[in-house]
Amino acid sequence: MSDFRVPTLTRRAFIASAAALSAGAMLPLQSSARAAGIREFRLRAKHGRAQIAPEPYGDTAVWCYDGKLPGPEIRVRKGERLRIAVENALGEETTVHWHGVRVPNAMDGVPHLTQAPVAPGETFTYEFDAVDAGTFWYHPHQRSFEQVGRGLYGPLIVEEVDPVRVDRDVTWVLSDWRLTKTAEMRDDFGSRHDMMHNGRVGNTVTINGRVPDVFAVRKGERIRLRLINAANARISGLDFGSHAPVVIALDGQAVEPHAPEGGLVVLGPAMRADIILDMAADAGSRVSVIDRFYKDLEYRLVDLAYDDQPLRDTVPDWPVALPPNPLPEPDLASAARHEVTFNGGMMGAMVMQEMGGSMGDGSSGAMGGMMGSMGGMMNMMHSGGIWFINGVAAEGHIMDPMLTLARDKSHVIAMTNATAWHHPIHLHGHSFRVISRDGKPTRHREWQDTVLMSPRERVEIAFVADNPGDWMLHCHVLEHQAAGMMGVFRVA
Repeated sequence: MSDFRVPTLTRRAFIASAAALSAGAMLPLQSSARAAGIREFRLRAKHGRAQIAPEPYGDTAVWCYDGKLPGPEIRVRKGERLRIAVENALGEETTVHWHGVRVPNAMDGVPHLTQAPVAPGETFTYEFDAVDAGTFWYHPHQRSFEQVGRGLYGPLIVEEVDPVRVDRDVTWVLSDWRLTKTAEMRDDFGSRHDMMHNGRVGNTVTINGRVPDVFAVRKGERIRLRLINAANARISGLDFGSHAPVVIALDGQAVEPHAPEGGLVVLGPAMRADIILDMAADAGSRVSVIDRFYKDLEYRLVDLAYDDQPLRDTVPDWPVALPPNPLPEPDLASAARHEVTFNGGMMGAMVMQEMGGSMGDGSSGAMGGMMGSMGGMMNMMHSGGIWFINGVAAEGHIMDPMLTLARDKSHVIAMTNATAWHHPIHLHGHSFRVISRDGKPTRHREWQDTVLMSPRERVEIAFVADNPGDWMLHCHVLEHQAAGMMGVFRVA
């Protein structure tokens, strides 16, 4: 993982910076399991402290894995089997969800739905195959709005058997924090205001757990940059200045190499993107990476700081397309269709009235069957729920399935965001093709496991339901999830 200590950009400093990229990698345990093709790891969830803000600020109390922020980078090869023992040294229950990895249901890390939560002092061992190459991550699904928000997350990288050729393979885990003037964590997790609006957006943004200043690069260098958005709620839209990023994977799945729309690499919470970044600026120069997602709230994330000595005069012309993972292709002609509507939150009743008026008395249309007009929405809000899927607010992780999907069959889920806020919608146990937005076919038909929906947007996804069990479908703005925007679908 990357080291963001400010370099002097001498030859010695550059070599040290490059070596530090792998310093955070998690070393596997040595055992007979290695000979059997099993990679064994241990993770310990615990309290710790980390230097999030730069000096002269002190360190900050966090929750983390193995005393590291982010947690150790687990890096394996496609096809290997992982066995990961997770010890809970916290004062409350926890789990680990392997976000985007197509695991067996019992290994999905959802408390009470797929496993009993791991009690303080206990250890739970997860075991699964790395069936897909790509960029994934791990985090708790127990009280995730606080446990993730305090620092419990880490990257999981599955390397291709034949990866694309680059000079460096770098992971940036993006997150943000709500800190006081003395760099302590503000203890206002789960506030009703955050839950009703756009979630817990922090005032301090980090890469790999620290506020960055510069990232050392060299002219002519080609970098594979793996971006992971581990924030509770912040959406990132990264502008790499004079550089021209090429997107080669989304949520760990290969995509036709392309320039990001509008020049911005946009990642909602939980989303990932692998990009090829060619260092084409002048030696000795600096280029700022700007986050431009929120209008009038742009800020400099980090500077790409060029060494005085180039690696080569021009960037290489190596192929960048990734091999696809073995995902079953949905048959749209025979696919069963399902309707899902997300509603609620501040201004939710107004948006629903704008989009459909009466929406509950058996009327047809995208939002039919949920509730009756604006009054029904207000009644639901008064019942204690804030966010809803098809008119139901989750209370914990145990619910009757909202959808039952025939196993090994193709399915299309038409999802409508009938709210005033963005929602990154995550599907457990599967990846899906994003096939349309507001009725228009997507250009790349990208495979994802988390899709960012804009307010009032309608998105269609398609996949083969080939992983049996009860799975979560939820918003990955963690405050929205905690306040009801979560449901269960069954594959049987």
